[in-house]
Amino acid sequence: MDEADAVPIADLLDERRYLLDVAYCMLGSAGEAERVVDEVYRRWYGLSDEARRQIVRPRFWLAQTAGRSCQSRLAGTGQGEGGPDQGDSGPGQECAQSPEEASAGIDAALGRALLTAPREQDAVVRAVGRACLEGDGELLASLLCAQATAFVDGGGKIRAPDRPVHGNRQVARTLLTLLARRPRTTLSAQSVNGRTGLVVCYERRVAGVICLDVADHRVAYVWMILNPDKLRSWNEPPGPLPT
Repeated sequence: MDEADAVPIADLLDERRYLLDVAYCMLGSAGEAERVVDEVYRRWYGLSDEARRQIVRPRFWLAQTAGRSCQSRLAGTGQGEGGPDQGDSGPGQECAQSPEEASAGIDAALGRALLTAPREQDAVVRAVGRACLEGDGELLASLLCAQATAFVDGGGKIRAPDRPVHGNRQVARTLLTLLARRPRTTLSAQSVNGRTGLVVCYERRVAGVICLDVADHRVAYVWMILNPDKLRSWNEPPGPLPT
């Protein structure tokens, strides 16, 4: 999957919610529904790039795969069946980079110390946020290094890009697509790991956290966390104040 396959974050979250609803209606268990949907996305990422390109309606494919998995569970087999014949990868075909590999790479980047001055970091990140909000691809590309790289961590939980995107214009298009304006979606500059980053909210819940590595007044790397598991702490209510 490359930058041309990116989908707005709001649409990705709606897709996952739809699949959870389908599985819950069939199984009557939130926990089982979650396991089914995770299995469905694992099957999606197990397809080859060519197989995924042949699937004209991904949500329909995902829903059918979820339905078959639920039917298998109801029949007592406990094993998910394959999805529709169209686009099934068959044995031996794998993605170039697994969600786990992408996630590990992002975790390593978030843990390192950055040398950019906080004031410069803040100014560049806020400029990137404004360009995204305005949908200004030329301005956004100008704020990125020519060889900028974007990594997206969906954790295999949503249908997010599963390999790095390279080049300032390609990264700009990916960001503008993922952050496309949708009702009930907001983008704001906030503190992320002690430095200014961008936070995406959908229906008042954090749907994405974006960290940017700045070098020579431009963004060199974009690290986007969309994995729902990693965003849970952002959505937990604050604990009681110490007495």
